Amino acid sequence: MIHPDILYSKAFSIDLRDVDFKNQLKMSSLFQYFQETANLASEKLGLGLENLVVHFGVTWVLVRMRVDIERLPEWNEEITIQTWPIEPNRFEFDRDFTVLDQRGKTIIRANSTWVIMGMKDRKIRRAESIGNFYPILTKERAIPEKFRRLKASDHLEYAYTKKIGYSDVDINGHLNNTKYIDYIMDCFSVPEHEKYEATSIEVHFSNEALPGEHLLLFKDTSQIGEGKVYIEGQKKGNEQTVFKAEVKISDRPSNDNEMKA
Repeated sequence: MIHPDILYSKAFSIDLRDVDFKNQLKMSSLFQYFQETANLASEKLGLGLENLVVHFGVTWVLVRMRVDIERLPEWNEEITIQTWPIEPNRFEFDRDFTVLDQRGKTIIRANSTWVIMGMKDRKIRRAESIGNFYPILTKERAIPEKFRRLKASDHLEYAYTKKIGYSDVDINGHLNNTKYIDYIMDCFSVPEHEKYEATSIEVHFSNEALPGEHLLLFKDTSQIGEGKVYIEGQKKGNEQTVFKAEVKISDRPSNDNEMKA
């Protein structure tokens, strides 16, 4: 059981703007909920985004996240997101999440890894540079498995190109992590979204994407028969990898498909 001193909970009502054509919470909206909850939880510990910027000149940056989904909540549904921090290592801070429905059942689990980056030099700082702020340490994880090594096969195919614009950039001046999720989901057509549902997504962020840059999206569907699709984003011009992702999918239940027909 997570100690109440480090467990933070926030309730959300699924808004119309946060759902897709299937009436379900969009994956990018889920990541936004996680991001908001993480910042509020950090504020409770004295290290929210504003405090980090003002007193340390650094900001939180998400580097890895895995989300396992039993089901996605729907429009007007009430959910509660719980989050707690894990003891950091030299550079990385792990934070886990669970999403509970109105009955208190866990419907989504997520693990995440964050680092702190200098606002001016864009360099990663040691965890100790912002002090030891955990009142109680825990090793309990939402998902017990470690992050996987994400790698494409030889079947990487071009999907589309996205130019990073004003609406994509966050307070850190780079492409917001939630936008990556929209780009990943756009690698699937609407008919594919009607046929399949995501049961898990794991994303590793490796380099910043800045306004004006073009992101090339590629996907590997060679393992789609096993329910896996690999997606990668590269900068146009130097082919630098910006992110890697693996989406696990399954067929939608037949009654869901019939409703969409």
